[in-house]
Amino acid sequence: MKKQDNQKTGKFKIRSFAGLIRQTKPQYWQLLVGLTLGLIATLGQLVVPKFAQLLVNEFSKGLNGTLLAIIIALFILSAVISAISGTFLGAFGEQVVAKLRQILWEKLINLKITYFDNVKVGQMTSRLVNDSDQIKDLLSNFFPNAVTAIFQLVGAFFFMLVMDWRMTLIMFIVVPGVFIMMRPIMRQTMKVGHARQETLADFNGQVDDTLSEIRLVKASNAEQYEVTTGHQSINHLYQIGLKEAIYNSIAGPLMGTTMMALMVGLLAYGAHRVATGTMTMGTLFAFLMYLFQVISPVSILGQFSVRVAKASGATEHIQELLAETEEDFSQPTIPVVANQPLNLEHVDFSYQTGQPILTDINITAKPNTTVAFVGPSGSGKSTILNLIERYYQPTAGAIKIGTQDIHDLNLKSWRQQLGFVSQDSAIMAGTIRHNLTYGLAGDYSDDEIWHVLKLAYADEFVRQMDQQLDTQVGERGVKVSGGQRQRLAIARAFLRNPQILMLDEATASLDSESEAMVQKALNQLMAGRTTLIIAHRLSTIVDANEIYFIDDGQVSGHGTHQELMQSLPKYQEYVKIQFK
Repeated sequence: MKKQDNQKTGKFKIRSFAGLIRQTKPQYWQLLVGLTLGLIATLGQLVVPKFAQLLVNEFSKGLNGTLLAIIIALFILSAVISAISGTFLGAFGEQVVAKLRQILWEKLINLKITYFDNVKVGQMTSRLVNDSDQIKDLLSNFFPNAVTAIFQLVGAFFFMLVMDWRMTLIMFIVVPGVFIMMRPIMRQTMKVGHARQETLADFNGQVDDTLSEIRLVKASNAEQYEVTTGHQSINHLYQIGLKEAIYNSIAGPLMGTTMMALMVGLLAYGAHRVATGTMTMGTLFAFLMYLFQVISPVSILGQFSVRVAKASGATEHIQELLAETEEDFSQPTIPVVANQPLNLEHVDFSYQTGQPILTDINITAKPNTTVAFVGPSGSGKSTILNLIERYYQPTAGAIKIGTQDIHDLNLKSWRQQLGFVSQDSAIMAGTIRHNLTYGLAGDYSDDEIWHVLKLAYADEFVRQMDQQLDTQVGERGVKVSGGQRQRLAIARAFLRNPQILMLDEATASLDSESEAMVQKALNQLMAGRTTLIIAHRLSTIVDANEIYFIDDGQVSGHGTHQELMQSLPKYQEYVKIQFK
């Protein structure tokens, strides 16, 4: 409820914002130097009207070249100092946003899989790019501008008060009145700005989801559907942007008209004072210059409230992300995997409370044996492999290697012992060499890489490519076929040299020729390793040392192929359906 209230009001929490900035360990001296130079430049602009007052009052005696030169020098010097100030402030903001993005990127990479199950990639991208930009803009542009605007506003009022308290009193009455009048509009603008951030993040997520699966879109003839849903999202974003534009279009002219009316009124009043001899022309001229200097700060402070609202939303989003639980790499115990049995003991698991996926799973995989999992689609077979990979943690029970609970072991070291090949093996944009050595420490010679490619029956097609090991495979490996992608995944597994090999329908989506090649490679890869396999090939199941039949999240029976054919009717029916 508290979060919703904050989203509705767009309330800025200075402590949250300051805490987020402190995490980036910024170069505060850059901010201090930038602000100091900005104040000096503003001070130079504030004294210009005083010299202009003297210059105008001495027109009757002729043009004072010294005063004119001082005014020109002050203008130039203020501009130069302001430019230097902007450079320091820009560097400060860029340093903060760069560090913030590093923190966010590191956080995203180390988050648990459960986070990625629930949040769209486009929303994460929005946090990394758009929200961090909002914070940078506030920190390096609008905050310093607001500080100098306040200084300029106070300074201008001070000089105006010294020159003529009567006209200044009118300013003191009218300017706060303008702020009070603008407050409702600014409040609505802040709410709309916050909503725009939320909607933009959702739209980014939709775009990423659609474009990343563009082949599915086209294969499904879903172009019109995506065009329609995209138009709906864009229209929603347009409606919010239109509201923001309307509020801004009202605020700008309203403030401009009010300030113009104030200027005309003061000019008329000042002209009357000059005519009656109670004010000099130079004072009126200087007063109008200060009035111009007041208009800009008032506008800046009005925009600042809107930027604060956007930064508030961005801060909230980023802090929510930073509060997410990361994977724990701190466990000191290095796993002893070789010649150790892998056991799942009374394992339960559910993604959501009250919706069990696995119930009381008991499995033993002896060293250097092949264990197969078979059963209907959706029965929980792949979930078992995900639990062993430690993408998720059992809600009850334990997974052990020997006598060690795998969740007490160093996560990085544990995963180094695992090799995984799925039916749609992931492949990164980049070269073949990059994909084979991805995530592995140390340098690998070309001879080593060619050796694992040969073991995976992948060396021939790689040699036929123009750049061989340096061939680009394209986004998600679109430049290689399914069979080639699988053999590259097997070569990568050979290079990792895992103690435990997990195969999830590794040949399911291949044509018969590719399947034969991949199966030959898998047979070599499985030799001398503990292998856990989800398979649809009868030959693989028959040759397995132990088969576990998984049905509706439970182990219905286990044994060799012959044992299950004799003792488990469900297995008999499954074999009959799958392999007739």
